[in-house]
This record gives sequence, structure tokens and C-alpha cells, in this order.
Amino acid sequence: MRIVKAVLVFIVICIIANIGFLYLAPEKFTKFAVDMERKRSGLERKEISLPGNIQYVYLEGGKGEPLLLLHGFGANKDNFIRAARFLTLHYRVIIPDHLGFGESGHPLDADYRAGAQAARLRTLAQALGITKLHLGGSSMGGQIAMMYAAFYPDEVQSLWLLDPGGVWSAPPGELRERIVKTGENPLMARNVDEFAKIFAFVMADPPFIPRPILNVMAQERIRNYELEKRIFKEASADSIEKYVKGLKTPALIVWGDQDRAIHPATADILHNLMPNSEVIMMKGLGHLPMIENPRQSSHDYLEFRNQLDVEQSHIAQ
Repeated sequence: MRIVKAVLVFIVICIIANIGFLYLAPEKFTKFAVDMERKRSGLERKEISLPGNIQYVYLEGGKGEPLLLLHGFGANKDNFIRAARFLTLHYRVIIPDHLGFGESGHPLDADYRAGAQAARLRTLAQALGITKLHLGGSSMGGQIAMMYAAFYPDEVQSLWLLDPGGVWSAPPGELRERIVKTGENPLMARNVDEFAKIFAFVMADPPFIPRPILNVMAQERIRNYELEKRIFKEASADSIEKYVKGLKTPALIVWGDQDRAIHPATADILHNLMPNSEVIMMKGLGHLPMIENPRQSSHDYLEFRNQLDVEQSHIAQ
């Protein structure tokens, strides 16, 4: 009985200590938590300088065929670390911060349209010794991934598209309707309260994150507000549809049926444009399935890749 009481006392002390650490040093606590998540997923932070004064910071881990994962607007490479836990067991996973976001360079005079981002990412892949790869992308990252495949079809073996942007003929989602009606973009933040609202807007089933950590995460977005205004405008004016019509790259299109940012009906439009695509509609999820349900999202992707392997082996025979 004394041992049980001692263990309980120890647990209570640890909980109190962690809560104190969180509220007294939220920046250090957040860094510690992110580092632990990356380590748990087998990811290591790396950086590289490319010609043209391009600076990329990225996460990398695992072995096997290269899988390049691309985050969306206003996000960063850590959007994929929960899903990567299930993927680094099978593939060489690389997750960069796009130019203009996260820890990568933020040049004010760069072209931030999807095609320019795709071309830069190809330069990154080549610098890492990658000539053929699989691509995954969330939201704006999906738009960039599709442009990459359209520009370099012989180099992209498959696409994993999670609520991707760039299909502007689709019915307007709540995001577009609110921008038109109010002039305000609910994906952008000038203060910590606006950032907390973004978090609630983009996910129907968000993971619990204590408010002190959210406030730390918000600082990156607040500092980047003016550049993000320009990037959003350029990305929104860049339609992907004419580029992917008839694109034969195998594609898994995933959508949360509660997505408020981009209308779920977009999935069928993309499916009709891309002849080798399939659609998974995830019930009860919003705009970021790989965060809201990383296990199921990753499982579905692994099933998709396994089926591709089976089909390719039959062709080879």
C-alpha cells in the first residue's frame, strides 16, 4: 500500500511540475513537446542552402522510396509529424517548410504561385539525390503537389491529396464565402485570439493543445501576416484544373466531410479530372485529416500504396 501511495504521489508531483513548466516557460515547453513528437516519429530536423539564395528547413526520417509531404497555407512542416509516425516505418519521409513559411527562407520578392513552389521543391529533391518520388500535400500543399506532377509527370509516382486547393470551379466553401462577405480571411491571424479561431475553423476534431502552446504557435503566424496576405492572393489566383485534366499519375484524394475551408464537393471534381484517382471521404473530419485522425489517414495511404505495388508487379509480369 505504501508503494502504491508513493507512486501516486510521484505521478501527482510530475503532473504539477509539467503544468508549472507549461505556464512558466511556454516557449521552452512547446519546443520540448515538438522535439519529442519529431523523435517519436523518427524525424530529424535538417537544413540546406540551394542556388538562388534559397534556404530550406525540413524534417527527414525513415528508409525506402522517397515520400515528400507538403504542408498547406499558414502551416509548417510539423503538420505532418503525427501522420509521419506511421509512414517512416515504410518510406524515406521528407517534410519541408515551404519557402515563405516556417523556418525556411521568407524572401519578399519571390514568386509564391504553385508552379514556382513546385519548381523549387524539385530543386530540393534533386539536391537530396531524389529523381523519382511520391508526393503528398495538404490544402495549398496539395495544389503544389499536383503542379509538380503536371510539370514533371515522369518523376512523380503517386499523389496523396488531402483537401487540396486550386480547384476554383468547385462550390464555394465557408472560407471563400466569408472573404467575399466580410473581406476578412479566417485563415490569417494578427493576434493570439485570431490564431485560436483558425485552429477551430480548420478542424472539426482537433487534438487538444493547451492554450499556452497555441499562443506560442501563434507568434510565427502573427510575424508572417503581411507576407501571407500576398501568398494567399497568389495561390488563390492560380487554378490547377487545366494542368491536371487527364493527368495519369495515380492519386488518392482524401477529404474531411466537415471541411469549412474548401467544399468537399471539390473531391469529385478532381476525381473526374484525374483518370487514375480514387476518393476517400472521412466522416466527422475537417480540413486537416492527417492531424485530426493521423492513424486512419496514414492507414488509408498505406493501403493505397500497397495496391499500387500489386498493380505494378502485375504489369511487370
